Amino acid sequence: MNQLLRVQNFGVSSDGFGSGEGQSLERPFGHADPGAMFAWAGATASWTNRTDPGGTRGLDDYFTRDFTNNIGAEIMGRNKFSPHRGPWENEDWQGWWGDEPPFHTPVFVMTHHERPSFALADTTFHFINADPATVLTEAHSGVTD
Repeated sequence: MNQLLRVQNFGVSSDGFGSGEGQSLERPFGHADPGAMFAWAGATASWTNRTDPGGTRGLDDYFTRDFTNNIGAEIMGRNKFSPHRGPWENEDWQGWWGDEPPFHTPVFVMTHHERPSFALADTTFHFINADPATVLTEAHSGVTD
């Protein structure tokens, strides 16, 4: 059976933005407020960072609970991976997530400035300078030249 392709886990604000302008180390979402963008998820019973009992049930909770189910690969832009622009001045930066990235799948970073692939825990990051269709083909087939 052929695998299906779906876009999943793409957060967008009520005014249509996935992030804001002016991204920096201190503000990964730029001027956008991630608390406002993802408040719906934090209110659910299944939110992984929930420290108090309770939380909502229903469709929002289902999406939060099913967040990583059946994900084969993650494709992201360079700005989701890093606030750095232009050629890599060094390759010490390994993403916003620390030693245990939340993906648990191969990650394909679309960038004009490639760098060697590396692994953190069970996530391998690949940096590809290609159009979205080509990156999708590589992610789908597992080719990571």
